[in-house]
Amino acid sequence: MEQGFTLSDIKVIFLDIGGVLLTNGWGRASRQAAAAAFDLDFEEMDKRHDLIFNVYEEGRVTLDAYLDTVLFYEPRAFSKEVFRDFMFQQSKQLPQLLDWLIGWKAQQAQLRFFSLNNEPRELHQYRVQHFQLRRLYDGFVCSCDVGLRKPDPQIFALAVGVAGVQPHECLYIDDREVLIAAGKKAGLNVWHHQDHSATIAFLQSL
Repeated sequence: MEQGFTLSDIKVIFLDIGGVLLTNGWGRASRQAAAAAFDLDFEEMDKRHDLIFNVYEEGRVTLDAYLDTVLFYEPRAFSKEVFRDFMFQQSKQLPQLLDWLIGWKAQQAQLRFFSLNNEPRELHQYRVQHFQLRRLYDGFVCSCDVGLRKPDPQIFALAVGVAGVQPHECLYIDDREVLIAAGKKAGLNVWHHQDHSATIAFLQSL
C-alpha cells in the first residue's frame, strides 16, 4: 500500500488526546474564555502562562503552583477551586472518533492503544476519568508522568519501550504536523489527523 504498511504490521497505536479525541485542555481559546469570564488581563495572564506551562506540563509543579504564578500572585475575587473547575469544563469530546475507535478496536485483537500526549497532571487525570478514556487506552504515556514533552525524541523512545515493541510496529496519530514529523523521525509509522472522517477512512483502508 502507498503508506508502506498494513494493519497486520501494527501492534500498538499511539494516539494523541487533545485535538484528536477531545478539545485541547487549556489552549489559547480556553484561556481567552477564562479572561473574559473572570475579567482578567489576558495579555498578562498569557505571559505568565508561557513562563510556567511547559514546567507544569512536565509534572514538575502542581496546578496550585501554576495558578499561583499565573493568577493568584495577588488577591482575586474568586477562589482557586472556582477557577480550576472552569479550566476542567473547557474540555469537550470531539465528534464521533472516540466512540468509533472503541468499537473498531474491539474487532482488532492484536492492537493495543496508548496515549502519547502533552498534558499537565490534574487536567490529564480529569480528562481520563471524565471521558472514560480507559475504554480505549491500554495505557498512557503523558508528559506529566514521564517528565518529557513531544517533540523530544526521548519521549518517543520511552513510549516504544513502555509498549514493548519496535518503532516500525507502531502507528502514531497526532493533529500537529511538527509532532508527526518528530514521530516519523523516531521510526514510527504516522498519520496526521485533520478530521475524524479522514482518520476513520485511513484506518479502514489498512
